Amino acid sequence: MTELDDALAVAWDAGPATASGSMAVGRAHVGDGWSIGHALNGGILMALATSALGEGLSGHGHSDPLTWSATFLSAAQAGEVEVHVEVLRVGRSLSTAQARLIQRADGGPVERVRLLASLGDASRTDPVHRSPRPPDLPRPEACLPATRQSSPLAERITMLDRLDVRVDPSTAGFAVGQPSRRGVIRAWLRMRDGREPDVAMLPYAVDALMPVAFDLGVPGWAPTLELTGQVLGRPAPGWLVAELTTDTVVGDLLVEDAAVWDSTGRLVARSRQLAGVRLPAN
Repeated sequence: MTELDDALAVAWDAGPATASGSMAVGRAHVGDGWSIGHALNGGILMALATSALGEGLSGHGHSDPLTWSATFLSAAQAGEVEVHVEVLRVGRSLSTAQARLIQRADGGPVERVRLLASLGDASRTDPVHRSPRPPDLPRPEACLPATRQSSPLAERITMLDRLDVRVDPSTAGFAVGQPSRRGVIRAWLRMRDGREPDVAMLPYAVDALMPVAFDLGVPGWAPTLELTGQVLGRPAPGWLVAELTTDTVVGDLLVEDAAVWDSTGRLVARSRQLAGVRLPAN
């Protein structure tokens, strides 16, 4: 079992939820190796939730999250996560279900994430009729590796021990205190343990890079408030390319768009999130 598969594994109290109106409770353990600073990465939590939903609906051929919306209610900590699943509807081509991720804290249950998803078969995304091409990046070996040793800020991102990230040098100025302020970050990414990308990884991949706010000269705090994502294809083996962009910052809120392409140049996932941001005073 790979590190990602281990983080997504759920031990169910009485089996996963499989039918309309059914509910189930299970437990997963997401270790500190998936943290950014003091909190677990939101992408790994979304991947956990969508994987849990798909496990119960796989018997209907609906194991893949085609679209989902996640609201982040509080910062999750490394450790045990309770997974509460409710199947809302089972249809012929799509099923709809929700997951609530809960941890025990402060003497009681605290909900961390609530996710609503429509699941089906990602094969229905073929053929591709219209889709944007990936950005033109230098090869991974010509890009800048993001490691925990690269900066004091990166040192606190334990997730970098599990994810191989190579940042396009043209969007990596933030790493040396020279952000472009265009609001763009592009990078290659893959799992360090050799695990090939699949649909289960995509909800993690859209939120696995550093926040695009870094390229605006705002390193650090950028919590996701809500994220909506879509799976647009089954990724081929090899590197993924991720591009983060923003064209909207209002008050202390930022809209971040993410797009992920596979090694063949196919767009396989997209997302848009509303995140918090703290711009420096003028």
